[in-house]
Amino acid sequence: MTGDTFTQAASLRTDGNLVLGAMSPVAMPYSSAPRSWTDTGTEEDSSIAAAMRSPGWALAGAIATLALLAAAPFAMAQDLTIGLRAGPDSIDPHWSTLGSQAEALRHVFDTLVDVDDKLQLMPGLAVSWEAIDDTTWEFKMREGVKFHDGSDFDAEDVKFSIERIPEVTGPMPMTLYTKYVDTVEVVDAQTLRIKTKGMAPSLPNDFTRLFVVPSETGMEARNEEFNSGEQAIGTGPYTFVSWEPKGDLVLKRNEGYWGGAPAWENVTRREIADDAARVAALKSGQVDLINYVPATDYLSMKNDSSLETFVADSIYILNIAPSVKDEEPQPIKVNGVEVEGNPLQDLRVRKALDLAINREVLVNVVLEGLGKPANQLMPEGFFGYSSDIATPSYDIEQAKALLAEAGYPDGFEIDFTCTNNRVPGDAVVCEALAQMWSRLGLKVNAQALNGTVYFPAAAREEYTMTMSAWGTLTGEAAYTYGALVHTKDPEKSFGNFNRSGYSNAEFDRVFGEGSQTLDPEARKKLYEQASLIAMEDRALIPTVILQTVWAAKADTLDMTPRVDQETRAYAITPE
Repeated sequence: MTGDTFTQAASLRTDGNLVLGAMSPVAMPYSSAPRSWTDTGTEEDSSIAAAMRSPGWALAGAIATLALLAAAPFAMAQDLTIGLRAGPDSIDPHWSTLGSQAEALRHVFDTLVDVDDKLQLMPGLAVSWEAIDDTTWEFKMREGVKFHDGSDFDAEDVKFSIERIPEVTGPMPMTLYTKYVDTVEVVDAQTLRIKTKGMAPSLPNDFTRLFVVPSETGMEARNEEFNSGEQAIGTGPYTFVSWEPKGDLVLKRNEGYWGGAPAWENVTRREIADDAARVAALKSGQVDLINYVPATDYLSMKNDSSLETFVADSIYILNIAPSVKDEEPQPIKVNGVEVEGNPLQDLRVRKALDLAINREVLVNVVLEGLGKPANQLMPEGFFGYSSDIATPSYDIEQAKALLAEAGYPDGFEIDFTCTNNRVPGDAVVCEALAQMWSRLGLKVNAQALNGTVYFPAAAREEYTMTMSAWGTLTGEAAYTYGALVHTKDPEKSFGNFNRSGYSNAEFDRVFGEGSQTLDPEARKKLYEQASLIAMEDRALIPTVILQTVWAAKADTLDMTPRVDQETRAYAITPE
């Protein structure tokens, strides 16, 4: 393979300096999956493996870390307690695609492919992968890895995990990550060969969310066995101790972890949904670190010398999804009378909703600066982002004119449902949007709900217009557009999260061509074209890209904030 091959090597010289092998290409788009990747480093020094696997891995950080490790053994810290806005809904890693689920469970279970803090692909349980022909990928397994029960990890476990997903997945289907898989063949203990349904250039990206469980788990195992700990057996940096729904997930250091034992002996991930309570828990010393610092507290915490804040641009975008079905789930009314048809099917109405959004106010006032205006479903710099899409300007007069042209000069009454605990600011942005649309003449019945209520109802398509956060967790457009915008097609696992009924044959054609194109540049152009179609149609209406803030007691912890908002205990060290 030439042109799109990425190889990475590392060795530790006797003087303690890290030597990196050549990288080709020099600049790779975020998670534009190379056709092959080989980690040629050895496992002779576990500290090297740990540093290279660290989500915050970068050259400078690696040099500093490895120099320290070379000088003296790492003094293991003891306990770390993290206050989190949301925790897992189950300990079964194949149950849900929610980011909070994956974030928690990757402490116990490893993925086949990993990503760094910017979502660049990295070796996980697979040390290399290669497209050996147009419809075949081959993955080489890491040797010497053991599950927490002492059993050996091999390719059979990966095959089982892939085949288990469609059998157990819940309301947020994990089949999103295995939709291209046709057949799985174990060549030998360290080699897995995947036959795909057509070309699947994004398969390594999808497998960054493929958690591996032992084949001995059995297809009959369900949530109860995982939640109790009976089947909570992975290869990850921590072993499962206990879990209380909406409470504490307690973990213990895996001393034999293949990537090197993490710094903390005991980790407690404490779910504290209320923002004020989470901030109070940090200030009172009940927890060592919190995520999702609310915008209203950020400036005061930033200026508090007893605290330290960590800020990162995120991949999460708050998107409005207007239902375009022939019959809306919740009736739209004019003067208390249900309208005939669905006004949201009219592009002029959707454009009016878009033009009535003042994104600068959302960012600077509602979110107190912790965000950026969004103009598409992909963040800037990620594979599939189009620089040809302009951010809509706030224009209330044009919005009113479009609404009148569509036959609603006095507006209408509509239900608008959002999450209130998915990401920072979702509830306040929801309320702000309702107020902005009132200037358009709309009566908006805004309701912000806990995710445990919102997501199952959204999956049943019970809402007429919604807003929730979506992050391109695999780092590229196929994941996002295939899930949110493509016509719902359960057989192909496209449109799994298309709750609005949107369907555009031209979008499906262009996106489908891109998803079957191995050449990265050609694929990127097709995804950008698909993005243009979706945004012109207002298939969804992006509002803001969020920034994420963590906070800890000053001079206590060292961490690299991640764009996927994950809080990985094994990537945090004492300062």
